[in-house]
Amino acid sequence: MEHIALYRAWRPQSFQDMVGQQHIIQTLQNAIREQRVSHAYLFSGPRGTGKTTAAKVLAKAVNCERGPSPEPCNECPSCLRIASGAVMDVQEIDAASNRGVEEIRDLRDKVKYAPTEVRRKVYIIDEVHMLTTEAFNALLKTLEEPPAHVMFILATTEPHKLPATIISRCQRFDFRRISLGEQTARLRVICDQEGISAEDEALQYIARLSDGGMRDAVSVLDQISSYTDGQVTYQQVLGMTGGIPAEQFAKLARAILAGDMGQLLELVEQLMHEGKSADKCLENLLYYFRDLLMIKMVPNSSGLTDRVLNPAEFLDVASAFTQARLFDIVDTLNRYLSEMKYATHPQTLFEVALMKLCSPSEDDAMSSAPGSAAAAASAPSRPSGGDRSELEALKRQIAALEKKLEQALQAGGVAGARETSSKPANSRPAAAPRISSVSKLPPQMDKFMAGKDSGDFAQVFKMWGQVLQGVKEEKVTVHAWFVDGEPVSVTEDAVLVAFKNTIHRETTEKAANKQVIERVLELRLGKPYRLVTVMLRDWNEAQTKSVQPLDKEELRLEHEHENENGEASEEPWIDEAIQLFGEDLVVIKD
Repeated sequence: MEHIALYRAWRPQSFQDMVGQQHIIQTLQNAIREQRVSHAYLFSGPRGTGKTTAAKVLAKAVNCERGPSPEPCNECPSCLRIASGAVMDVQEIDAASNRGVEEIRDLRDKVKYAPTEVRRKVYIIDEVHMLTTEAFNALLKTLEEPPAHVMFILATTEPHKLPATIISRCQRFDFRRISLGEQTARLRVICDQEGISAEDEALQYIARLSDGGMRDAVSVLDQISSYTDGQVTYQQVLGMTGGIPAEQFAKLARAILAGDMGQLLELVEQLMHEGKSADKCLENLLYYFRDLLMIKMVPNSSGLTDRVLNPAEFLDVASAFTQARLFDIVDTLNRYLSEMKYATHPQTLFEVALMKLCSPSEDDAMSSAPGSAAAAASAPSRPSGGDRSELEALKRQIAALEKKLEQALQAGGVAGARETSSKPANSRPAAAPRISSVSKLPPQMDKFMAGKDSGDFAQVFKMWGQVLQGVKEEKVTVHAWFVDGEPVSVTEDAVLVAFKNTIHRETTEKAANKQVIERVLELRLGKPYRLVTVMLRDWNEAQTKSVQPLDKEELRLEHEHENENGEASEEPWIDEAIQLFGEDLVVIKD
């Protein structure tokens, strides 16, 4: 059995054939009957609800040779030729393809001339929101004061994108989504007239899938009836549209309720073997739990569900979930559905979403636990034995951290003030301690001095270009700071890099950036190296001093002399100021 295109055959040819827009039809018919037809109309609403169809019927009604009449006769030459698109005075323009100002200017020039074939010129501009701003401006004056023989009908799915000046010059009609009952009844009439055998559940499911658009519903019916040779069943509709039976979703819901991840993954695998797509499954599951929420919270919700055709059959499943749990499930599924648009492996994300639903949330687990924060808030303020033991453990950890910090300060890892209790009584009072992010000179300077001319350093210097390239490939922002430095020495486990700019050095010394650089050093140089940094002027100064060697005793006496004068321990900010601003700009006053 061969079927013609159902939508083309069943597209309404008169107002009485249209479904679900009675208030608009009545208003237009009264305007034609009283000869008060407007010069411009704006038809807005969701796709497939009859906007363009109503515009063509209106064009036939005002130009019918037996009228103008509230209903076109569909028999006179004018009606027949307008329906076939053979009348030059009735034009349908696609604004998505003709959106420029030149096309609208051409239209504006043509409206001046009187119609040659019918009573009135009618311009139907579909998807009018696609016009450019310049095109809207060109159309504005014509809409405001058009010739008496011209009518404009603008159709759009997004009226909010139209300028207010355009909307104010039109009579606006908002087309609504067609109800489930009206769609199902219309599909049944089509099936009876075309000799198609269809189950009620199949037609109802098709109507639900169309989301209120009659055109989409008829198109799906046409596709399925052509494939099944006029035998439309519920299972065939599910198979061809990628839908899933509500009973299968009920199994998923019970597995989620029981926390049975094994069964969940088996059901997912079964759906994938049946050729279902993960994103479509997740979308349908979201609709299903939304329906369960409706069944649970709204009495007599048979007309409100999207995927559940018989809500009474799933009342026990809805009752097994609490309202809060259903809200959480819908929220979780909606979040994962948004992420799935960019997922490389949708099935994996679908499985993770289901396992997430199986696992109790941490907040719920904590709130139900005996030692939770909620329970602690209602408990007496006197600490229990377990609390006291935890407090003692925290104190021990803090003491250990303080000891490690003190050792680090003594080792010179962090520059700062030292205790001056052993200083003479007549010495100046100690300044406030200042901790620098990086010390002036790194420890083990003698080893770095010895390694500045070694063969290992020559090898590192030779490979430094590759190191910089590796850092750039790893993280370009770290490379931007690190490129300011240059290697000046190497020991057996460290590379000393000298920087010209303090900010570049301090940024490189941050733990995350330093980790990236050390990883590249190990990869490019073939062995793990620590990154040690120094200011270039401090390194040059240290090399100059090393030219005149001092024995250990002289170094010790010089260090003690610095401590007695307080220059090294009491005024570390002087060195920092010189590093930041340069010696020429720093003036030291007592």
